[in-house]
Amino acid sequence: MDIPIHVYKVFTVFGTEVWLTETVVNTWILMAAIILFAVIARIKLTTFKEKPDGFQNVIELIIEQMNNFVTGTMGEKYSYFGNWFFGVFFFVLVSNLSGLLGFRAPTADLATTAALGFATFFLIHFMGIFKQKGQYFKSYIEPIPVMLPMNIISEVATPISLSFRLFGNILGGSIIMGLVYSIPFYLPLFFLKLGIPGVMHIYFDVFAGCIQTVIFVMLSMTFIKDKIGEE
Repeated sequence: MDIPIHVYKVFTVFGTEVWLTETVVNTWILMAAIILFAVIARIKLTTFKEKPDGFQNVIELIIEQMNNFVTGTMGEKYSYFGNWFFGVFFFVLVSNLSGLLGFRAPTADLATTAALGFATFFLIHFMGIFKQKGQYFKSYIEPIPVMLPMNIISEVATPISLSFRLFGNILGGSIIMGLVYSIPFYLPLFFLKLGIPGVMHIYFDVFAGCIQTVIFVMLSMTFIKDKIGEE
């Protein structure tokens, strides 16, 4: 069972160790694949058709659904967040599904999900300050000033809960699949290797991966919208 993160190489940069881990390498591979897909899509769509068909139809459908997802959660006024959340959604989804190809999902590493969680944390407070100005800081002492410590703890808990929810679900699936593949291939347990791993991949990689992607993105949008408030 390959649960521990494999370290390929350790570099020393200005006296500090920098680890080249399996998560980093897998993330680079997935990012390269996503970028390659984006370049191919851009090249193919240089000849735009008024009546889309084939590849253009698929791309337009994906973008339209993502736009509806964002506007349905945050409102038409904030549809520009679709550009950011489309990238986050696509990266998290591809990462979660990478287990189907034998990769250790980058989202099964807390470092990856924490980075995504703190990116959302930054957006939450940046938009809160940008939209509410001084009223934003006043909200920390509401309804009474004594609530300040609790409100701060609540805000700090947001990126932690986001990152641990995604990390825990994906890592849990990886551990279970590792246990399944570690079953010895001999009687009377060999039948567990026939078809069962495929069914479990459908649940833990496809179903759970897609659900956790939607939950992560939807919660991120909800937290940001809550800080923006109604104008």
